Amino acid sequence: MSTATETPKVQQAPKTQKRTAQSLFQKHAKVYPKSVRGRFRQIKWAALSLMLAIYYILPWIRWDRGPNAPSQAVLLDIEHRRFYLFFVELWPQQIYYLTGALILAALGLFLATSLAGRVWCGYACPQTVWTDLFVWVEHLVEGERGTRIRRDQGPWTLDKLWRKAATNAIWLLIGLATGGAWIFYFTDAPTLLGELVRFEASSTAVGFIGLFTGTTYLLAGFAREQVCTYMCPWPRFQSAMIDEDSLVVTYQEWRGEGRAPLRKSQSWEERTESGLGDCIDCFNCVQVCPAGIDIRDGLQMQCIGCGLCVDACDEIMVKIGRPTGLVTFDTQTNQIALSSGGKPVASKWLRPRVIIYSLSMLVIGGAIVAGLALRPGLDISVLRDRAPLYVALADGTVRNAYTFKISNMTRDPRDYVLSASGLAGATIAVAGEGQGEQTMHQRLTAAPDMVATYRIFVTVPRGSLREASQPLNLTLTSANGETASYQTVFMGPGN
Repeated sequence: MSTATETPKVQQAPKTQKRTAQSLFQKHAKVYPKSVRGRFRQIKWAALSLMLAIYYILPWIRWDRGPNAPSQAVLLDIEHRRFYLFFVELWPQQIYYLTGALILAALGLFLATSLAGRVWCGYACPQTVWTDLFVWVEHLVEGERGTRIRRDQGPWTLDKLWRKAATNAIWLLIGLATGGAWIFYFTDAPTLLGELVRFEASSTAVGFIGLFTGTTYLLAGFAREQVCTYMCPWPRFQSAMIDEDSLVVTYQEWRGEGRAPLRKSQSWEERTESGLGDCIDCFNCVQVCPAGIDIRDGLQMQCIGCGLCVDACDEIMVKIGRPTGLVTFDTQTNQIALSSGGKPVASKWLRPRVIIYSLSMLVIGGAIVAGLALRPGLDISVLRDRAPLYVALADGTVRNAYTFKISNMTRDPRDYVLSASGLAGATIAVAGEGQGEQTMHQRLTAAPDMVATYRIFVTVPRGSLREASQPLNLTLTSANGETASYQTVFMGPGN
């Protein structure tokens, strides 16, 4: 009896499973803000109109500064190193005024945040203002939220094509106007506009207009809430700026929970007995939010404090016959009191941080105003030559050389007298003036609104130098009695 030989089974290697690549980042979901009416929407429209009017009109305001001076009220003249702000004219050496203004603006932002959360972000931030304008154009051309969603999810049709093209064309025109207005702040606006119309503008001006046109188009048209969430650092700071008495957009959880849709057959008494609150879970507050968040989840980093969700919720509460204010601006202190069944607690406006910010703004603002009111029309700077440190002359005197600059901040030519003090027997000579004659006083001049540069030589008897380095005061006096002093050093061999 023969036995059939069994064919050994070959063990096959398991098939390699295809791995699906998984992104570590959540895909961005486009936000489709719904239009809404209400008091906060009206405030936003008013703020938008005011901010845009200031931005576009300000370069065209004229200001008479006299002959040979620019007549633009606000002009940041980088080429000639001057900043003109109505009656204020800032020179490069007065940059500390700009520093003070930036500190004042930062303190103002801190104060506003401490009082009312991100009220700046919701109403006055340029990103918010231009995004609001772009969204309004989108509503006007492409329709309401639901229509836009369905159109974007559907196939490309002629209607979709022309609406998208019209929206983007208007966005680009707004961006062009924005970029053009920004460049007008850095040069004479009517002159630049004429050059642009005649195609004679410089490549620098055209390049910057194109740059700001593109950034406005991209940031306000497409990035939108992503700028506020990811690019702007302020959302990360807000938790440190606000406290339990800051007014922020708040969902009245004690009143709204639990959430459930409202049925027509259900009375409010039955709804209350079943443990349901005033929130009917309509998502209207989410649909109007420009950041696409749900305020019912609590205060979030993305919330810009615009209050549109308040308008949306109030509109629904009026329709269903319930009190408004389910979503409102409120303080954490008041929320804790109401949730525990207590009486409402008024917001404390005077708090330590508010007082500190206010006093700091008052001090810095007062210092800026006083400095502008009392600032002189004359400024000098002195730079001593370092090679050689000094020159020992044959008559036994020692000479130092200096570069002396006079900033005449007036519109008239000025005559001055330069003198030296601090070292006995010090005399001054000016290169090219009177063949370098050494005298106790030297007469200098400066053209209006110009910096006059001189090379001067100070000579001191050897016996007046007790040390290798001694202080030397140079004083400049104008014909009308205005003086400016500068303390430098005089180098010598010493004793």
